[in-house]
Amino acid sequence: MTQTSRRRWKDHWTKSVRAVSSVAARDLSFFPVAKIFSSYSRSSAFADAKAGLNVALLGFPQAMAYALIAGLSVSYGIFCAIVAPVVAGLFSSSRHVMVGPTNATAVMVLSALITMPQSIPRLDAVPVLCLLIGVFLVAGAIFNVAALIRYVSRTVVTGYVSGAACLIIVNQVHSALGYAVPHSATLFDALGNMAKNLPQAHWPSAAISVMTLLLWWPFATRWKKLPGVAIVIVVMSLLTWVVGLYFIEWRVECLTPVVSSLDWIQVPSLTWKSISLLASSALAVSILASLEGISVGKTLAARSGERMDSNQQMLALGLANAACAFASAMPASGSLTRSVLGVSSGAMTPLAGIWSGAVVSVITISLGWTIGFIPKPVLATLVIIVGFSLFNRKQIQFSLKSTKSDAATFVVTFIASLLFPLDVAVYMGVGFSIVLFLRKVATPELLEYTFNDEGNLCAMEHKQERMDPHISIVHVEGELFFGAAEIFREEIGRVCADPNLKVVILRMKNAHHLDATSVMALEELVRFLRDNNRHLIVSGAQLDILRVLKNSGLLDILGKENIFAASPKNPNLATRAALKRAQELLGGVHPEVRIFYDPKKSAVTTATTGAAAQVTTP
Repeated sequence: MTQTSRRRWKDHWTKSVRAVSSVAARDLSFFPVAKIFSSYSRSSAFADAKAGLNVALLGFPQAMAYALIAGLSVSYGIFCAIVAPVVAGLFSSSRHVMVGPTNATAVMVLSALITMPQSIPRLDAVPVLCLLIGVFLVAGAIFNVAALIRYVSRTVVTGYVSGAACLIIVNQVHSALGYAVPHSATLFDALGNMAKNLPQAHWPSAAISVMTLLLWWPFATRWKKLPGVAIVIVVMSLLTWVVGLYFIEWRVECLTPVVSSLDWIQVPSLTWKSISLLASSALAVSILASLEGISVGKTLAARSGERMDSNQQMLALGLANAACAFASAMPASGSLTRSVLGVSSGAMTPLAGIWSGAVVSVITISLGWTIGFIPKPVLATLVIIVGFSLFNRKQIQFSLKSTKSDAATFVVTFIASLLFPLDVAVYMGVGFSIVLFLRKVATPELLEYTFNDEGNLCAMEHKQERMDPHISIVHVEGELFFGAAEIFREEIGRVCADPNLKVVILRMKNAHHLDATSVMALEELVRFLRDNNRHLIVSGAQLDILRVLKNSGLLDILGKENIFAASPKNPNLATRAALKRAQELLGGVHPEVRIFYDPKKSAVTTATTGAAAQVTTP
């Protein structure tokens, strides 16, 4: 390899490294809790401990319910409620997000595990899934992917959660009625299994489920400040145990007790087969967890007038999931209910999550054996209640009535959640949302300008003739990335169809994000015009446009004499220079045109073109 070749490859490598580093998040902190400890006061510790206690009392029964939704032992949810908030609290910079198991991610985990082949045990797949989720989230934080989350409509989450709620409800009916059926990944499969096995219902279990609902109702309607879920679980467990002592037929299946030991520590069994089978689901959970966690954090931060670092939160969430992979825990996300409770309880720092995890661990060590007295129909009924609570009428109304795009995104995601596995539904919703977004931004505004009777530069009306038939001034406004290239090419082609046209002036003062595809379209336009003895002039180009033209080599093709940069002090100078260049290319003598810098000032600069006109910025 010659020295010139080595230098060329070195330059390419340097540019590639710079390109990668330019998209990486440079403000990530890999141990932000150190700053918190340096100024952590006794009052802050007391406030965080109080908030952590309240969150733990809610999170403990929720963790069991969400594990049941995922088709796992309740220990997976409890260990997630211990490990995830502790790790996230160490790496998060926001006090607004409480991390742990959530219903949205739980039902996604269920869908992922159901689609796994029987050759891979479910309990071996869970840690691999958690680790992959953690890797995706950490990589997303490093490469600033959190900034892209804003391009995904919130209606995707609303549609997904509404569809997942249906699946949660139907998948828990068999546990509430006391008969066993396999979990289903889609709603219609679940409905079919439920209808086919309904005659096997254990009516004492059904009666316990009804009593659970009746006992929960006053807590939901009148005594909302009390920990209703915990009280219902304790009361119904005692009642069922006492009745079961005297009536054998009333004995029902209970949960598996959680014994405190080191058996829950494990190393994920990574194989290429398990990674390839779980990668798609892990990416879908990562997207969902990002949408869920970041939206929760930003909403609560906005209420308190604070700012949340989305990339730092994604990093904390990723490391929390990676830790769950080694702790026999289910995947974690940001919980809305626990986050709201934490903030309302006075959480001052992210260490409130650490307090929460510590309290859950104390409860597990001291009372884990009592979980074996909780009847499955009781917890299944509470999960069904949670499923119905996921239908947020206000958000659904906003999604359906705000715009047609929002309504379409909601409907597509919701129907996909009913018909397909949930990871597919998330991809379809996100993809549909992005397509609609690109459709909006990928439509640059191209207006042909001419001079009116007063001599001002203005947009041409339909069928209006140019003052100078040889010159077309096209005002380009909007995004010129690859999605807009085809529209840009078609509109410019329509203008150039006029056989009398000799010079096209592109006013690109308000054009942005020119990329390779649009550069190719411009190059094709230049070749076409020159083949027909015509000319292209670029006027008012901003620095980012000039940089792309130079780096791509199109600047040399256009010719520096045909490109005029924008002037911050006088936006009309580029138009004046372009008109003067057009006159040179036409080679004729034309009447004078006046271009005013500011209508309030009398300073005038002059140029010549084919018609007398006074040019002002449109």
